[in-house]
Amino acid sequence: MLDTIFQGVFDSALTSVISVADFMLCLGLSLLLGLVMAFAYMYRTRYTKSFVVTLALLPAVVCVVIMLVNGNVGTGVAVAGAFSLVRFRSVPGTAKEICTLFLAMGAGLIAGMGYLGFAVLFTVVMCVMFLLYNRLDLGARKNAAIYKTLAVTIPEDLDYTDVFEDVFQEYTASHDLVCVKTTNMGSMFRLTYHVTLRDITKEKEMIDKLRCRNGNLEISVSRQETAVAEL
Repeated sequence: MLDTIFQGVFDSALTSVISVADFMLCLGLSLLLGLVMAFAYMYRTRYTKSFVVTLALLPAVVCVVIMLVNGNVGTGVAVAGAFSLVRFRSVPGTAKEICTLFLAMGAGLIAGMGYLGFAVLFTVVMCVMFLLYNRLDLGARKNAAIYKTLAVTIPEDLDYTDVFEDVFQEYTASHDLVCVKTTNMGSMFRLTYHVTLRDITKEKEMIDKLRCRNGNLEISVSRQETAVAEL
């Protein structure tokens, strides 16, 4: 009776039917692997609940799809066409989030093909390497420290074209004027630069020279935003 309930309407004698026990085994293992990947992603990472839940369930979804289309070319093409219509209606993901989604899909794909041992091995190895690379700095802090966004306020009678050129030549490896904005009822200009410092220890020395040049008006230095172009 149980086999009849889970038998497909279009199944025939030539169609291989997945047993309920095998289905539940693959599905349960996929859910477990998704949970492991979700916990690995949560380690020392800012996350949202929706993304963690998606990451935990994605291997099981992929596993079921692969099990049902395994050996059926026509169904596989139909499913691929249906998935091509899906679009994420959210903010763009970071490289780290995209990588974890691909890892979850890979684990579900292996489990759906029936290679449960390989699925477990793949998940363990990739989670260990994911945690290892996540702990390594790989020069990210030093790289972030030298890239700054510099905002300088100058009087309207001061030509901003190359007024700070000599200072930038001395303290920066590169500089780029990205924004010019009038402020204080048009009596001042606010210049925004993207600069790459030669030596992060001389940041204050550079600011002091800029203050002498702009009449001790407001100057701000902040970390350059790179989240949008993180890929």
